[in-house]
Amino acid sequence: MDEVEVVVAHSERATLRVGDVFLKVDADQARIDAEIEAMSRVPVPTPQVLWHQPPVLAITALPGTTLGRLGGPSTGSPAGWAAAGAAIRKLHDAPLPPWRGRAGRSVAALAAELDDECASLVTNGVLPADLVTRNRRVAEAALRPWTAAFTHGDLQIAHVFVDGDEVTGIIDWFEAGQGDPLYDLATFTLGHEEHLDDVIAGYGADIDIDVIHAWWSLRSLLAVRWLSEHGFDPFAPGCEVDVLRSLM
Repeated sequence: MDEVEVVVAHSERATLRVGDVFLKVDADQARIDAEIEAMSRVPVPTPQVLWHQPPVLAITALPGTTLGRLGGPSTGSPAGWAAAGAAIRKLHDAPLPPWRGRAGRSVAALAAELDDECASLVTNGVLPADLVTRNRRVAEAALRPWTAAFTHGDLQIAHVFVDGDEVTGIIDWFEAGQGDPLYDLATFTLGHEEHLDDVIAGYGADIDIDVIHAWWSLRSLLAVRWLSEHGFDPFAPGCEVDVLRSLM
């Protein structure tokens, strides 16, 4: 019998790897349904769905490795990062799905959530007030009108696999849908600013860097408390709190 590896596990969902198969367990059936539907629509490589028996989705493992991880060094070449940028552009140019995703929240809803979270971070002493205040100002640039694209919604570096300089697949599509394309680009480069130019070169379009920085601040501010409450460490070197400090 193959060894069972726990890839990620918290109170909302868990992913296990058994040999070449990933088993995703999620109590929210809507998330699994959205992931399956998104993978059927996107023009980029994704895992193959083997079977689905709620609350479990079985998918194939992808060849290759990720370009690195948040808080760790990049293991990919500049060409690999550029290839990822090209794949992201291909996704963003795809026909829009009929639903909004994580990257498609309204400006008003985001601003309200951000203000509440910033107040909580300061009131509860999670982060220094000056760090929160400065990054709230930086985040303001993300709160603007945008043209909807087909977005992944959680395009962390750990979700994109490459083999050499070729993208072999993208995983975890449960937050996909219509959204701000710069949210995806910012999520992918979070903590790896040194490769932003490579990604933009592969993406092949003019990008407002101030908006990328704004999304780094906004996403990190919204993530710190959730990560801490779900067994992750946003204070680890190179992770969300260091990203916030870098934007001071």
